[in-house]
Amino acid sequence: MSIIDRLEIKAKLSVSDEGEITGIAWPYNAGPDSYGDLITKGAFGTIIPDLPILYQHRPDDLVGTWNEVKETDDGLTVKGTLHLDQPRARSIRAMLTTGLVTGLSIGFRTKAARKQARGRIIDALDLAEISLVRDPAHPRARLTGAKQDALRSVADLIRHFRQCL
Repeated sequence: MSIIDRLEIKAKLSVSDEGEITGIAWPYNAGPDSYGDLITKGAFGTIIPDLPILYQHRPDDLVGTWNEVKETDDGLTVKGTLHLDQPRARSIRAMLTTGLVTGLSIGFRTKAARKQARGRIIDALDLAEISLVRDPAHPRARLTGAKQDALRSVADLIRHFRQCL
């Protein structure tokens, strides 16, 4: 059994034709990330509006803006828009729709944390950015609803096929 066969991914990708993306940047009740860190509910505090969407945490690779970032029972949920007037953002959108990029990763400064056996329990932080990444630190920090665009394409194909009959 390969490592790919053992991966468990609960969330899926969502990106629309207009470049709108949604996801869960940090899931609650999903255990610690690969560094052993766990962020508690309420740790995000006040979230500044219009956070940048970066690719791979690179400040020089700004590809969009997170318009909605909020804590829910599921975790830190996000909704944003890629800047499709930029070629780089269109390239990133292509990687999202094909499944090459499916992860989210948060960039933050820790304000309050406690040590645990491996890693930390983070009780307060300042969120600086949320990046689109290939391999997120938390395996369940993913964009949601990846199959939506594929399902729409299949439905359009079926509709076209029926019209030809």
